[in-house]
Amino acid sequence: MITLEASHLNKSFNGTRVVNDLSFEIKRGECYGLLGPNGAGKTTTLKLCLGLTEPDSGSIHLLGHDIPGHARNARERVGVVPQVDSLDPDFTVAENLRVFARYFGLPAAVIAQRLPQLLAFANLQAKADARLGELSGGMKRRLTLARALVNDPEIIFMDEPTTGLDPQARHLIWERLKNLLAQGKTIFLTTHFMDEAERLCDRLMVLDQGRKIAEGSPRALIAEHIEAHVVEVYGEGVQEWLQSTGTALSQRTEHSGETAFCYTHAPHALLENLQTQNGLRYLHRPANLEDVFLKLTGREIRD
Repeated sequence: MITLEASHLNKSFNGTRVVNDLSFEIKRGECYGLLGPNGAGKTTTLKLCLGLTEPDSGSIHLLGHDIPGHARNARERVGVVPQVDSLDPDFTVAENLRVFARYFGLPAAVIAQRLPQLLAFANLQAKADARLGELSGGMKRRLTLARALVNDPEIIFMDEPTTGLDPQARHLIWERLKNLLAQGKTIFLTTHFMDEAERLCDRLMVLDQGRKIAEGSPRALIAEHIEAHVVEVYGEGVQEWLQSTGTALSQRTEHSGETAFCYTHAPHALLENLQTQNGLRYLHRPANLEDVFLKLTGREIRD
């Protein structure tokens, strides 16, 4: 069953095309990731799918509803975790959940039943009566995630849900998201963390300048676009070594800052050579999703 389908979406702002002929679909029960550099159109795509922004052309169907025409009906079955927390500082943790639940017209008895479950999901039982000023950044993010579940949504839109969190908080949220997927929920996720996308996403799309440039499972994208092994070489003389030896022993190389990246399917000769280079250090690792992302979108900083 298809939960969300977008077809040939286009959107421009002030003459600049930010979403360019974009088509994709998300199946029920899967985590679908949206990756891209800053300004690639990720947040705009989410807003289009939620009916918060109207496309210039193209069509969107969310939970069987045409968007944006019937966005209000669709959003009754949708949860949203925005990029920036929008919790009410005047309310306690429990009150933030309770008030938000009322926006969906939930009966008081249903809210009372769900509240302990949501607090437990966010691991905030002991903070139910705490004000927001007493919470850490990780606690606030978990509260925002719990708030997105008050209406028991079928699909949850998450815009960079773990940005700014420490590793412990990120891992806890990953665990909670996996629990949601195990319950049959659908997740539409944007993230800048490649390890997060690799851990959570069944499929993902790489977006650049508003256009889809790759789509598939993390493993399939790595196999399609990157050699199996990566050797990162750094130290004094790395540029000279790369030109004289490294390039010849690799299928492909890149040089960024003080590091040479050597990509290869057969690393043995390369590693043997590096063991004789006293001035160089190196790291041998399997290729990952970050390698794919950098190859497809480049290493230049996007502002």
